[in-house]
Amino acid sequence: MKDPDGKVVLLGDMNVGKTSLLHRYMERRFQDTLSTVGGAFYLKQWGPYHISVWDTAGREQFHGLGSMYCRGAAAVILTYDVNNLQSLLELEDRFLALTDSASADCIFAIVGNKVDLTDECALQPEPEDENRSEKPITSCISTKVQKQVHMDDAIALYKKILKYRMLDEKDVPAAEKMCFETSAKTGYKVDFLFETIFEMVVPIILRQKAEGPPQTVDITNYKPAKRTRSGCCA
Repeated sequence: MKDPDGKVVLLGDMNVGKTSLLHRYMERRFQDTLSTVGGAFYLKQWGPYHISVWDTAGREQFHGLGSMYCRGAAAVILTYDVNNLQSLLELEDRFLALTDSASADCIFAIVGNKVDLTDECALQPEPEDENRSEKPITSCISTKVQKQVHMDDAIALYKKILKYRMLDEKDVPAAEKMCFETSAKTGYKVDFLFETIFEMVVPIILRQKAEGPPQTVDITNYKPAKRTRSGCCA
């Protein structure tokens, strides 16, 4: 297997749809999945580069492993469920500290999944035809689920991450470009999410190749990550 040139890691609570997002992008399909145990990854070729995309477990008992998977990461995708405010708060409380082992110039994306379940604008399922257009059909449909997390909440979290990492907003991608809403079930914005991240990761890969940071994941010896205090993003 080709050694990866860079690494992207998905973090987030269980049941927010991290595995489903990866399946939708890499396998072009949606399926109900069991909770991830430990971690798993896909290898994606992007131009001349091979990027490993890691899916991590959201369960509390696997929490400490996250810092190992994040080691040297060029990008971290923090994922929440737009219908579950607590899943957004957990990103700051439980998962942000895991990124301490990521590369110094790691980029962050905040992704709200499951927008197809909201009462604002639901998305029709994609046709089963493999030759179909990749763009899902969208239409506004009344549903029973009221959206709990809005884009402003994700932007507020992104700005907290910059403060946590002691980064200046002028030196990183704008919050509006790094906060996404997706539907793994319909495919809504999933390609856009990953392709945006991959394009931003390429310059980081080039810098990492020059500096030679560690890209391996060692799960035999790790220390539990510290926890950050939860703040209200709503």
